[in-house]
Amino acid sequence: MSIMVIGGAGYIGAHVVRLLQERGDKVVVVDDLSYGTPDRIGDSKLVQLDVADTASRDVLVNTMVDEDVTAVIHFAARKQVGESVQRPAWYFQQNVGGMANVMLAMRDAAVTQMIFSSSAAVYGMPPVEVVEEDIEKHPINPYGETKLIGEWMMADCERAWGLRWVGLRYFNVAGSGWDDLGDPATLNLIPMIFDRLARGENPKIFGTDYPTPDGTCIRDYIHVKDLARAHIDALDALASEAELKHNVYNVGTGKGTSVRQIVDACRDVSGIKFTADEEGRRAGDPPQLIGNATRITEDLDWHAEYDVKEIVESAWSAWQAGPRKIDVEDANRKLAN
Repeated sequence: MSIMVIGGAGYIGAHVVRLLQERGDKVVVVDDLSYGTPDRIGDSKLVQLDVADTASRDVLVNTMVDEDVTAVIHFAARKQVGESVQRPAWYFQQNVGGMANVMLAMRDAAVTQMIFSSSAAVYGMPPVEVVEEDIEKHPINPYGETKLIGEWMMADCERAWGLRWVGLRYFNVAGSGWDDLGDPATLNLIPMIFDRLARGENPKIFGTDYPTPDGTCIRDYIHVKDLARAHIDALDALASEAELKHNVYNVGTGKGTSVRQIVDACRDVSGIKFTADEEGRRAGDPPQLIGNATRITEDLDWHAEYDVKEIVESAWSAWQAGPRKIDVEDANRKLAN
């Protein structure tokens, strides 16, 4: 038996793969390597494949059968909010089309367990400070819409052919569980800050006029290793004989941190005395998203272990262990001139 991790060579996926390997599970990784690299998955089998391509379905079916796959953890998706606003049709083709191909393959291969990488973006701009799973969902960008559709698809497949599924709605994922598994893409706030510092530029804050205490967006930051553990807990729940209490779970801390506070934490942890450039808002960004994680704690006995300081420290450690290590003294010398 094995677990198929689609997008397993990427940032979050590689953490889940490592945790599965550490406990002795056999893992097969499917990834197009657009953001991940093979050296992040250890000795797990890699099938290089773009699941959004309609031709992927037969490959997926054959791999599931040959590798005796019992469950799928699906990460592969496009995830840039601004890009989704600019290229909505492509986002639906990539995220919803890829999801459809995976689920068609699962049905054909008789694989009935799935964990889906959903998102807090399904909530849009909720009228509450802390969101619970059952609140009305009104995503405000195509990315969030594709994630909500993914949840609908799984619910429909449950009714149609008995799929057992869990959708994990992530908030802002950051940090690193191991130095060699740092976030390889500069798509999230913390690696974007380090990327600009590595290029000798000031980090940017997009939007300082939001209705929040310091004018910048507030998010619920979750350590990637905490998030990876949530996938393992959900996987074990699916594998049990017990009836699932719920299908969707927020994965967060219930605490909000502003963009400016994250920028300040990066300055403190790195020791680089930079200032941030302030620019206008990005399209599709809600002012605040914080998740109530009570349900996942009650049902799966999961809770976050790391705080924001530990998140930033682990992200900085991974960055400095990578190929673009920043010379802190040199950076401060340049900033002083």
